[in-house]
Amino acid sequence: MVASVAPVLAQTNAVIPFEFKRGQIVLPARVNDAGPFSLMLDTGYSLTMLHPEVSETLQLRRVGQVTIVGIAGEEMAGTFEGAAFDLGGASYSPRRVASLPSEARSRNRKRDGILGSGFFRRFVVVIDPKAKTVTLHEPKAFNYSGAGEVLPLKFRRDTPVVEAAINRPGEPPVRGRFEIDTGCDGGLCLGRDFVATNKLAAPTAPGAGRSGVGGGVSTRTGQVHQLQLGGLTVERPDANFFEEGSPVDRDLAGHIGMDVLRQFKVVFDYSRQQMILEPLRGTGAK
Repeated sequence: MVASVAPVLAQTNAVIPFEFKRGQIVLPARVNDAGPFSLMLDTGYSLTMLHPEVSETLQLRRVGQVTIVGIAGEEMAGTFEGAAFDLGGASYSPRRVASLPSEARSRNRKRDGILGSGFFRRFVVVIDPKAKTVTLHEPKAFNYSGAGEVLPLKFRRDTPVVEAAINRPGEPPVRGRFEIDTGCDGGLCLGRDFVATNKLAAPTAPGAGRSGVGGGVSTRTGQVHQLQLGGLTVERPDANFFEEGSPVDRDLAGHIGMDVLRQFKVVFDYSRQQMILEPLRGTGAK
């Protein structure tokens, strides 16, 4: 993705209710005292995005353009300044936002915008899928005291990456580095080279494919036996096996999406380069 831009914080703490729409987290927000607008929470995007119609309605000033790299290619997007977000009383004012022209051409409008990595860098973001709330904390004042599993994060450009393993009965674990992508409604998306190199069992059922910036790609769907994240395990998570290419850079295994993450209360603390997972009762995580 593209380089992140540091925003300005006006208020330090908020609890915001959200909805799961098509498996993705969507928050309500006002922008420049208009709205509310629906914004998806997406660690896979480096810039905050607004639908072109929203940018036009708000009369934001265009200041340039940027290349957005996605699952199946890339697209040029206009960049704008002057957007101020109000999320449950917390103010977030990125230096610039972007708008994808392809969003304006789509007949099926899914949302009004996307909160990307700049948002996660400014707040400690706590996602509670059971309560359906997102809590925002000022990083300097945040002090975690729970019993969750603390996983170190590395960053590929602006996207968080964790070490994880796929466990198979009677065989050594298959270890790899996975992007964390809250904008993906699936469980695991695995690149073709990673699957072939590690001789992971290829499913026989064709998938519906995955789509994003740049178009779509074909996949096959199935499950892996077990995903291990630190000392935690997720039993038989669903997986999309890419038939060509990968959703991530070739040296990474793939990405972990919301179908896995929603089994945990998740703390994203970019300031300390860590993600904290607390298993929720009644899920396949333990």
